[in-house]
Amino acid sequence: MGLVKPPKSLIAAAGRAIGDYAMIAPGDRVLLGLSGGKDSLSALHVLASLRRRAPVPFELGAVTVDPRSPDYDPSPLKNYMAALGIPYHYASQAIVEEARTHMAGDSFCAYCARMRRGVMYRVAREQGYNVLALAQHLDDLAESFLMSAFFGGRLKTMKAHYVSDAGDLRIIRPLVYVRERVTRDFARNAGLPVIYENCPACFAMPTQRQHMKMMLAQLEAQNPQLFANLLAAMRPLMAERTPPGAQRGMQPR
Repeated sequence: MGLVKPPKSLIAAAGRAIGDYAMIAPGDRVLLGLSGGKDSLSALHVLASLRRRAPVPFELGAVTVDPRSPDYDPSPLKNYMAALGIPYHYASQAIVEEARTHMAGDSFCAYCARMRRGVMYRVAREQGYNVLALAQHLDDLAESFLMSAFFGGRLKTMKAHYVSDAGDLRIIRPLVYVRERVTRDFARNAGLPVIYENCPACFAMPTQRQHMKMMLAQLEAQNPQLFANLLAAMRPLMAERTPPGAQRGMQPR
């Protein structure tokens, strides 16, 4: 299987977000975090399509972090990425085992996410990438927004584009305008080789995020403009000052 052209609406939404938040500058080397889920696989094909057609030249690679969970095996991505011809990095670390002795005060999910992010940062630095792309979408941001308000008493959500604490990496989320159902439909219709994460530590019982997802689905059934309104409310929270070297404009030619 080769690269698949995403639908125009998906390309346009990602291109608009990249332009609005100045995510990619000429000459950037972008490393995508690729779990093999529907969202990261969709982001892979979106960025590959934009790289071919957009006016801003950039390089694209991908990294998968294998936490060595018996319930999640991303290794089939190795052959898939080799067939696509996109530079690929596979990092294996015993995160699940380490959590048993090093986790303190975190949920397993929070610990695993933090450790995976650290591995991706390390690979990006070692391989000379200056931008790390993550595949969270609009539904993820809306759920985070409500969780932060309901359980943390703060108005906060994921940033569309920000700089790492060390100041050497920019982190971008090109799918922040994209609904989850769009990535799900694209992955299914394109026959993408989705790898499902089935970690019992995460899915043994409904999480706060799952409760938010269900609540939003119920509210959207009553108000079709719900996510458009949430996006308008979240925009000031998604933005950070434009990082040095970034450039607006990523609409395809």
